[in-house]
Amino acid sequence: MDPHSPLRERLIDVGVDLVLSEGTAALGLREIARRAGVSHGAPRRHFPTHHSLLSAIARRGFADLGVRFAAASARTGSPREQVRALGCAYVGYALEHRGMFELMFRHDLLDSERPENTGEEGAEEEGAGQQRPRLRESTIPLFRLLVGLVSRCRTDGDPEVIAAALWANLHGVAQLWAWGSLTLVLEAHGPVPVERLVDAALDAHLGPDRS
Repeated sequence: MDPHSPLRERLIDVGVDLVLSEGTAALGLREIARRAGVSHGAPRRHFPTHHSLLSAIARRGFADLGVRFAAASARTGSPREQVRALGCAYVGYALEHRGMFELMFRHDLLDSERPENTGEEGAEEEGAGQQRPRLRESTIPLFRLLVGLVSRCRTDGDPEVIAAALWANLHGVAQLWAWGSLTLVLEAHGPVPVERLVDAALDAHLGPDRS
């Protein structure tokens, strides 16, 4: 199996387009093959299981989010301002690309095992008898970036635990905002920008901004 095959990349491209335009329910193997203009059995040459193709599609989402995180963290400003930029980028991505965001954090993919005998750390391909790659490892670089910034914002407490709690808070904001739940419960306050909730999450986990 060639990891750089044009067909392999086309199948991933089609899957990305599908999840962005129609959501995760559209990501059937046959539908991806049909839109790529190949037989329904052709994806098996590069993705022995449906999960392996979904994992490759979701990795594109993590790569896109990583680019946004890099741009946000590169902005000038205090560590707290950079954390805020990351938080807004995370929630913004979730709301802009709801289907991809859902796919990226599907437990059945994130909890999968590392492939065996690939000879390559974090390889995406699967062969006979191999286990699914651990997609959740794609979250680690993004989380480490957040931990580094949190450690510069607070000198007390465990920065990893604080960062994890902040991440959970931001993820919840993204999900509940997308479902309309937060708009409903905050109805009496009038229009509340989602950035205000990001600020509240930062205050809760990093303390009030005293700049």
